[in-house]
Amino acid sequence: MGMPHINKVIMMVCMASAVSAVGAQLPVLRITDNPEVKIMPNSTSELKVSNDRIEVTTNGWASGIIFENDWNLTGYNRVRFNVENLDSVQYLQMTFHMQDKKKYVSPIKGAAPGTLTDNFYVAPRETRQVEIWFPAEILYPDVDAAFGGMHVSPYAYAGHYAYRFNPSNVKAIKVLARRHTAGVHYVISDFIILPGKVKEPEPMMKLGKNEFFPFIDSFGQFKHKEWQGKIHCDNDLKKALKAEEKDLANHPGPKDRSRFGGWLNGPRLQATGHYRVEKVNGKWWLVDPEGYLFWSHGVVRVTPSSGITPLDNRRHYFESLPKENSELGQFYFTYDTLMKPYYEVRNIDTTYDYSCANIYRKYGSDFRKKFAEMSHRRLKSWGLNTIANSSDRSIYMMDQTPYVERIEIHSKPLEGAGGAWWHFMDPFDPSFEATERERLEAKRKEIEDPWCIGLFVDNEINWGTPETLATAAITAPATQAAKIEMINDLKKKYISIENLNEKWGSRFDSWDALLANRDTVPAAAREDIETFNRRLIEEYFSTVRRVFKEYAPNKLYLGCRFAGWNIDVLSAASRYCDVISYNLYYHNLNWFKIPGGFDKPVMIGEFHFGATDRGLFHPGQVHTNNQKDRARSYYDYVHSALIHPNIIGTHWHQFSDQMSSGRFDGENFQVGLTDVCDTPYYDTIEKIRDIGYGMYETRYNDKLLK
Repeated sequence: MGMPHINKVIMMVCMASAVSAVGAQLPVLRITDNPEVKIMPNSTSELKVSNDRIEVTTNGWASGIIFENDWNLTGYNRVRFNVENLDSVQYLQMTFHMQDKKKYVSPIKGAAPGTLTDNFYVAPRETRQVEIWFPAEILYPDVDAAFGGMHVSPYAYAGHYAYRFNPSNVKAIKVLARRHTAGVHYVISDFIILPGKVKEPEPMMKLGKNEFFPFIDSFGQFKHKEWQGKIHCDNDLKKALKAEEKDLANHPGPKDRSRFGGWLNGPRLQATGHYRVEKVNGKWWLVDPEGYLFWSHGVVRVTPSSGITPLDNRRHYFESLPKENSELGQFYFTYDTLMKPYYEVRNIDTTYDYSCANIYRKYGSDFRKKFAEMSHRRLKSWGLNTIANSSDRSIYMMDQTPYVERIEIHSKPLEGAGGAWWHFMDPFDPSFEATERERLEAKRKEIEDPWCIGLFVDNEINWGTPETLATAAITAPATQAAKIEMINDLKKKYISIENLNEKWGSRFDSWDALLANRDTVPAAAREDIETFNRRLIEEYFSTVRRVFKEYAPNKLYLGCRFAGWNIDVLSAASRYCDVISYNLYYHNLNWFKIPGGFDKPVMIGEFHFGATDRGLFHPGQVHTNNQKDRARSYYDYVHSALIHPNIIGTHWHQFSDQMSSGRFDGENFQVGLTDVCDTPYYDTIEKIRDIGYGMYETRYNDKLLK
């Protein structure tokens, strides 16, 4: 994978050849040679610039370099530069932007108007030469303009990965490390822009609107590409099922497993009839109901309905949509229970469930029962032992595979706190506790089920900085419970509004005036803001745990699946959660330590890898080059978790691919263990078996990750 440093003399000879090949009228542009180019850090990264070598120290999301200038790159066709990863542990997950504006563009959602985007990664201690080509000419702009509701469009899949990019009007070039921890060092060097003709458009980009649309076939696959395992008729589904039956027979699953998935050949501890956590020989473990050591190797969203896609204003995307009163028309009305509210809140009227329709074609009229049975057989054969959250209840309640579930407390929100999925819910409002009770009561069967490991409560909350939540509270409406509680705290501390005004440098006439205030308070209030922010966090976790243990004393409170956090949040979580959970989308976890030094068991609630060589247009959160690369990445990630003393499980997101045409929010990731036609990705399955069959020996015997 690694590449040695490139001799600069050889590099200059290559550049001279490139110039002569296209004529001498356009020079190679070495970006650091132009004094008009501004070189600036993006985010809070730190730069050290020395000639054409720029060292970056990461310190936040998307740390990297911004080059700003006014470029007319007509007649140029690509950029080339070297990236040296100086870190010995962490991969660099990099994003490149060349754009006609200076505003930051999200690397997750792909190309924005006027932007050329690409993604790549660099292994620890690797030096990699990166070459990014300008997009082919768009022959049919009306086709390009007709794409919507997808994070990445079919043109991106064709290597285009740009949207209305105009090389004659470039304002900024950015090279960013997307996902990392602070303090990682890397070097960008030899950054040049090369002259030449852009590549020819791929054949599908030569199709006009009438030929290109519809571009999704009747099985929910991209029409204009072929790949290994693509389904062309119902008989192909039957052939795929027959081939898989043979594969499952040849791989019946590991033999050293207890009834509840624990390690028969390992030490046996106290049996409690439920899952619990215990530290053994310096490593945290789950313990199954019979007392056997257990490590949770699972997959999220085991459901037949992963491939649901909106049809509103997009019916022209889809070939041969069935009539509603036909045999396949029933799949206009199926839905995923977890995801249904996300469609409803966006007022999405009509959807089609391609994955469920394909499973129906494949298994027949009793498809749900057969798919459920197949799911358990697959998991055992693949070396997985957990159905992770957001899965189909009729599947996980079959008493065949251990599972985790999640509830979400959608009560009265804290106005102004924001959030990626839902607003932060006000834990001081009476609706908070009432809603948690309602959600837990609805999971009564799971709570009493020995196959249930535990429950997550909420998902990827936006905790912000140590001031975010309290800042929202003090500027919220007068009826906000958290604001009333904060002002009550301030009354106890300051006694009079005059004392508070003196401390804050404010001019409130009364406590009622502060209650009615919707404006930002002075900077001098920061100490009080941070104090109440900690109290908000404390109230959230303490309330959740108190109610959780009242309803589910024998189940593990698995935390809230952190996607972001601060030290105050982790401090509270370590005191109230049985397990701290993180959704960590990285190449491995060799770098991971719980901030603050808290010694708690950790569950990885989500991770995945994807590629764009099987018909989908977006590789997901972590890009890999192809299916074999994706499979290796799975093995490496889980192995790094197995040898980590705190981690007690990893849950892949998700069981089956998202639809290439996008779900409710446009995500169209190639991240399944099966595709939209229910066919396994065998390259990945092979590596899951490689790590899963021997995972208990690896966990118990391998040296701790320092």
